[in-house]
Amino acid sequence: MLRSPQYLVLQLSVAPTRRTLTTAAASSYNSEKSPPPPPPPPPPSHHPHNHNHNQNQNQNHVHAAAAPANAATIRVFRLTSEPNVAARNVRRSTMSQSQAQPRSHSEERSSSHAEAAQQTRTNSRLTSYFPLGYRDAVHQWWTSVSASAAERGVLAYVPFVREAKAGSQPDLSLTAQQQQAGGAPLSTINGANAEDPYGPRLWRSQMVALSGKNRALNEYSIERVGEETEETLVMLHGYGAGLGFFYRNFEPLSRRKGWRLYALDMLGMGNSSRPPFKVRSKDPQAKITEAESWFIDSLEEWRKIRKIERFTLMGHSMGGYLAVSYALKYPGRLNKLILASPVGVPEDPYAVNSNLPEPNQSTLASEFTQDQDAVVEGSAAGIQAAAVSVNTSATPKHPSHDYTYNQNHHNKKKAAASTKPERRPLPGWLVWLWDANVSPFSLVRASGPLGPRLVSGWTSRRFSHLDPEEADALHTYTYNLFRQRGSGEYALPYLLAPGAYARSPVINRIQNVGRQVVQPAQPATATTPAVPEVKETGFPIVMMYGDHDWMDVAGGYAAEEKIKKRIEQVLLHGTPEEQKRENGSAKVLIVRNAGHHLYLDNPEEFNKYIDDELAETQRSERRRRLQAGK
Repeated sequence: MLRSPQYLVLQLSVAPTRRTLTTAAASSYNSEKSPPPPPPPPPPSHHPHNHNHNQNQNQNHVHAAAAPANAATIRVFRLTSEPNVAARNVRRSTMSQSQAQPRSHSEERSSSHAEAAQQTRTNSRLTSYFPLGYRDAVHQWWTSVSASAAERGVLAYVPFVREAKAGSQPDLSLTAQQQQAGGAPLSTINGANAEDPYGPRLWRSQMVALSGKNRALNEYSIERVGEETEETLVMLHGYGAGLGFFYRNFEPLSRRKGWRLYALDMLGMGNSSRPPFKVRSKDPQAKITEAESWFIDSLEEWRKIRKIERFTLMGHSMGGYLAVSYALKYPGRLNKLILASPVGVPEDPYAVNSNLPEPNQSTLASEFTQDQDAVVEGSAAGIQAAAVSVNTSATPKHPSHDYTYNQNHHNKKKAAASTKPERRPLPGWLVWLWDANVSPFSLVRASGPLGPRLVSGWTSRRFSHLDPEEADALHTYTYNLFRQRGSGEYALPYLLAPGAYARSPVINRIQNVGRQVVQPAQPATATTPAVPEVKETGFPIVMMYGDHDWMDVAGGYAAEEKIKKRIEQVLLHGTPEEQKRENGSAKVLIVRNAGHHLYLDNPEEFNKYIDDELAETQRSERRRRLQAGK
């Protein structure tokens, strides 16, 4: 009889695994192999004939009880293919055939209880890793929404700001959630209502076409209606993520008058277009430069399309790494650089030297094992317990940070002596897959109906501190990002070594940010005088970390010292004009009760820090324009 695809998918969703079948068969074999308790002795008889007849009945009964044992043994061999399990079954069959002494009832019961407890622990660990059930995973895969719809599902939690309809005048009486639902009344989400206490403000989401084939950036923007735009903030997400992860930052960071906010999905990631990623260079350093340019060239082209002269750039994780690369390649365009838990700051000798093997230890494991619910609650003990609960080893693990130091982050001396984030060995297969450029998202794409279940292993911990509705929207959004065609994700091994160590560490380049030549010197001609060289005179660089961040804050402090030494050289040995125009500064900020995704773990404190930086930038740029006008 023919079956529909839906029927086959549902059957797959509830099909038991090989391990489950093996365990069940082994349990059945154990229960059937043991002979039943002997029957009560027959009443005494004085007739020899009756005595022989009773013995024959008992022997027949024993033979009949042994038959199921042989059948069970055959079933176990058919269900299992692991060599160790097969060997165990052979030993059990041999013991059965040699009429080994059966165990007592108490031994049987204790063995059964031990096996059941072990199976329960195994199932519990598997469920804690991937909490989404098989049936729910298949249902989500079968009924999955589009990537743009998943993004809008997350952006619906941005309060107050209303959507600007393309090609028509915006209806300021509707919230973004009401417009998304066709104007039908909706219950308020996170305090959203028809009145904007900081506006009015409008948001737009659109694709910005770039030159070339299949090149476009997904853009989300918020503008303040009826105000002149003085400054611009541009936000870049991390590896494999999307602009929707900043949904708790959009509204607070667009409250300040005179600012316009943009958030971009990097080329080949998020909901931007995904052209094929190729690196044609052969030299190791040229490969790094080409991979970086693949992203930052599209950012510069977008800036020209939007006609933005100068802006504040904020990047998280790999977005921070690429923001540094952008500042070095395209000088004169930034008035401030904010790096939120940037990847690739410290130097690892195994990552930068091609003659050495790849790094074999890293703090990267914390990205997948750290429970954000414990992080947000600020409990070091809770974080340690969460780390132990997801560890397959029975040995307890120590917390990966010195939390006392992180909460007292102004003590620089203690920073140097503090415990660094815990490095854990990298599995050999992970290093091999990394160097072979096998994307982690390819596993999600290849898993088909089980893709949502795999993704839940990360989203269940990453968003555990959020309300269930928000966490579910972010899980759907994340799955739709991970399942899309591979593109920019394949830049990873060219930029980072296994364990997220940079091939070209930021610490070796950060002192040159804001010191590049903007306009080269031009010699005098018959009609024009000589034009001197124009260089950048520095701009503020802010590095932010969570107090439970698996990115090492010591790298941020080391970068801060290098930037300040460069400023000191200018003030001591620069020309009077250079000393007058010097504008460089550096600082490290720690967001409390936050991990690597500090913008989402503690958005209130994160937004407060960013808003203070925006206010300072606005004052500085006003002074600069006044001086230029004189």
